[in-house]
Amino acid sequence: MTTTTPSRPGTSGAAAGGLVTFAAVMLFIAGLLDLFRGIMAIAKDDIYVRTPNYLFKFDLTGWGWIQLILGVIAVLVAMGLFARATWARAAGVVLAGLLIIANFLTIPYYPFWSIVLIALYAFIIWALLVVTRE
Repeated sequence: MTTTTPSRPGTSGAAAGGLVTFAAVMLFIAGLLDLFRGIMAIAKDDIYVRTPNYLFKFDLTGWGWIQLILGVIAVLVAMGLFARATWARAAGVVLAGLLIIANFLTIPYYPFWSIVLIALYAFIIWALLVVTRE
């Protein structure tokens, strides 16, 4: 007699490993892009568009430091994802969520790039959450 286990939503097995690797690669790349974006804001404020009537005004040099730090943390979490560390999956979801918010706040200053990074971080969250625990 054979028994079947009820199917759970999500992905497990080889596909799960592929999705975590996908999320790690995307988080690494997007983290590097945020890191470079932070360096641009710190080094030269005139790269960004000035929007005088934007509700969320902030000093671009200060924001550059925030982007730089979040980018470095994203690269470190991506390394943890490559090592299949359990903490890295949870940290990756939280960090990607924070970076979506950060990129939303910078849409008027760098619109196309912000939207591209928001989409990348949304895919990262999806890839990390669709995988079930083993």
